[in-house]
Amino acid sequence: MRHIIGILLENEAGALARVAGLFSSRGYNIESLSVAPTNDPSVSRLTLVTSGSEGVIQQIVNQLGKLIDVVRIDDMTRGEHLERELVLVKLRVEPTRRDALRGYVVRTGGRVLDPSIEGFVVELLGSETEVSGFLREVAAHGELLEVVRSGALGISRHSRSLRLVEPA
Repeated sequence: MRHIIGILLENEAGALARVAGLFSSRGYNIESLSVAPTNDPSVSRLTLVTSGSEGVIQQIVNQLGKLIDVVRIDDMTRGEHLERELVLVKLRVEPTRRDALRGYVVRTGGRVLDPSIEGFVVELLGSETEVSGFLREVAAHGELLEVVRSGALGISRHSRSLRLVEPA
C-alpha cells in the first residue's frame, strides 16, 4: 500500500542524506520526496511517498524515529488527509486540436501557462489519481514533450498537526 509520510527534520548538513540512506540501505523505494522550509528556520518539512506492507511501513517509521535529525513523523495515510501534486506538461498540439485541449484543461481545473505556436505548457494541481488521468487525456490531444511532477504533498485533516510543540 502507498503511504505519505510527513517528517519534520532539523536543518543540518547531511540530514536529508541520512533519511535517503536509511531507505537505500534497507532496499526500500522512495516514490517521491519533497523538502521545504517551515515557519521555523531550524526545521524543514519532508514529505515522502513510499509503498509497502503495514509491517514494512511500521519498520520505516521506527527506523526514521531513530535518526538524530528527525524531530517528528506522521504517516498521514493512517488517517484522513488531503493530498495534492503539481504537474507541468509541455505538449505539441496540432492547430485543429488546440481549442479542444484548452477546453479540457480549463474544465479539469488546469491552466494554460504558455500557449505558443508549437504547443502548450499547462499546469494542474490534483491528487495522484487526478494527475495521472489528466496526463492520459492530454496525451490523446497532443504529443507529450516533457512532464514535470512535484510528487505528493500531504496534510492531515485531524486536529493534531505535524509541527514542533511550543514549550508551555
